[in-house]
Amino acid sequence: MAGPLDLAFDPWDPAFLADPYPAYAELRAHGRVVRYEPTDQWLVPHHADVSALLRDRRLGRTYQHRFSHEDFCRTAPPPAHEPFHTLNDHGMLDLEPPDHTRIRRLVSKAFTPRTVERLRPYVHGLAHDLVAALVEDGGGDLLTDVAEPLPVAVIAEMLGIPEADRAQLRPWSAAICGMYELNPPEDTAVRAVRASVEFSDYLRELIAARREEPGEDLISGLIAAHDDGDRLTEQEMISTAVLLLNAGHEATVNATVNGWWALFRNPGQLAALRADHSLVPSAIEELMRYDTPLQLFERWVLDDIEIDGTVIPRGTEIAMLFGSANHDPAVFADPGRLDLARADNPHISFSAGIHYCIGAPLARIELAASMTALLERAPTLTLAAEPRRKPNFVIRGLEGLHVEVG
Repeated sequence: MAGPLDLAFDPWDPAFLADPYPAYAELRAHGRVVRYEPTDQWLVPHHADVSALLRDRRLGRTYQHRFSHEDFCRTAPPPAHEPFHTLNDHGMLDLEPPDHTRIRRLVSKAFTPRTVERLRPYVHGLAHDLVAALVEDGGGDLLTDVAEPLPVAVIAEMLGIPEADRAQLRPWSAAICGMYELNPPEDTAVRAVRASVEFSDYLRELIAARREEPGEDLISGLIAAHDDGDRLTEQEMISTAVLLLNAGHEATVNATVNGWWALFRNPGQLAALRADHSLVPSAIEELMRYDTPLQLFERWVLDDIEIDGTVIPRGTEIAMLFGSANHDPAVFADPGRLDLARADNPHISFSAGIHYCIGAPLARIELAASMTALLERAPTLTLAAEPRRKPNFVIRGLEGLHVEVG
């Protein structure tokens, strides 16, 4: 059997980034777990294993609630990176119980289904306005004209960020999210630290203003949220707001452009969707499965686990390959085929377990709104130029998607 480094999996190879799915098939054939030396991780490519491990409490997004860096033979982050880690480490996504349980419970008191549902008319109105402008111009970049402004504006509206300040949000988010790639270089860290400081300072001022004059926005809701006297700290509110922005729009932006690029490459499926708009809900789920915007999710091994006879020791890191799991033929019939009517679709693009995406309902509303607006107002939308992939692996997206309206 081939050694791990003989496999085609290479997250820095442009050819792999263009189409990682053949390499995933090779990984699945190689076994249930593969050691990958360049990132010092164990790769897990099968759906059943990924789904189970997302719910396994022997794994954690962090280890610092139980162990020191020395216990795990890890070095602490450089002091210069501290602003990024302070921001990141107080968010739900990188916490484990009991801290995760407490913060998610408090956030859920503000981020309610009613809060999300109240945004539905705003989402649909904005989606139609953005698409109308695209149509009036005869086309443009679907990324910058529709995919980006819609979820950023929605999250900003929900948080209560004034319109005049919203242009800063996307650059801050992009700089911070650069740190989630594998082995990010120092210049990426420098940009992430700067954005973390600026974004945190901005939110600190906004929180202070909402303490003086509460509104109906989520920031005011986070300030007011309490459970038997327990409240979020200022840092927890800042980290929650940044997490909601980053996770809340990165996935939607990339799902939109990845999805439409897939539709353009599968004209038969696009024609079926144009003929029957009732396919939109299942189309969204299938497009999320087919080319998921989050390809990898990392967890630390807190207690030894065994996968198919291989012991994964405490102190190591597991990389769960969402993109591979979503193409596992053991779960999805003919997984390489785009099937917008696919009925049984247990994709894991929104994760699972305690870290299941809290914003998934809002993301689905946004994706449905933009897709419906494009189908209704731009029924002759065509691809104007072959897009370029971003040179990223973990967060998968395009540099742009230029389209024309006939």
